Amino acid sequence: MEYAGVVPMDAPDPSIESEARVRGFSYPVFQLRPQPSLTRIPGASFMEMGTGMRAGTGAPMGVAESSVSFSYTLWRHPDDHSDPRNEIELDPGIRRSIEEEPPWGRPAWMIEQSQVFKYPMLWEAVRSSWQASPDPERHSLPQQLVDHANHILRNRFREELGLPDVPSEGDDGGWEAKTSAARDAVVAVDGQDRPAVQIDTDPFVYAVGFRVDEHVICTTVVPRDSLHLFDIALTTYE
Repeated sequence: MEYAGVVPMDAPDPSIESEARVRGFSYPVFQLRPQPSLTRIPGASFMEMGTGMRAGTGAPMGVAESSVSFSYTLWRHPDDHSDPRNEIELDPGIRRSIEEEPPWGRPAWMIEQSQVFKYPMLWEAVRSSWQASPDPERHSLPQQLVDHANHILRNRFREELGLPDVPSEGDDGGWEAKTSAARDAVVAVDGQDRPAVQIDTDPFVYAVGFRVDEHVICTTVVPRDSLHLFDIALTTYE
């Protein structure tokens, strides 16, 4: 659910609908194992691609691909979330927009969710992807891992990569992760080690993924400079 302008005080928390949507998926979804340095941000990010439009109706024929991604708040000092050392440096205008209430007020869920922007974030760190008819190349585990890594790099590391604020055709692509960098690895899933593939050569992100079954892949991409603060271990979302 999206709102424009003033959000009414009785507006429902959109993360409730988002979580219900995740629970309704027919394929398994994964999240980082709960641990003191991480708090999963309520809600999720979704992507769907259709198989085409039904002739003469303009209606989609079905879903060909689907993915759900989870983001996390990262606590540098997890024993005390109120410790100011947990916070990131913010532009004064952004801090005011988080902390100051407008005259018309905000719903409690919006006040709470706005606080996440004061802290480091593992943005769309865990992605579970489903394909109805997987393509051997486009939907291979290394390619899906690279696609996720480049999505994070493109959206969260533009300044570090020397990219313009707004994506343009001038981007030379030299910064992108490549499937040639993928190497065999293992990752803990529900307490068991699973065969995986990792990319451990990028200066900004670390990426690891595993194939769940013929149709489902789970990938995790996190900032390299945060790796010492948490374990990359996954659990099934329930």
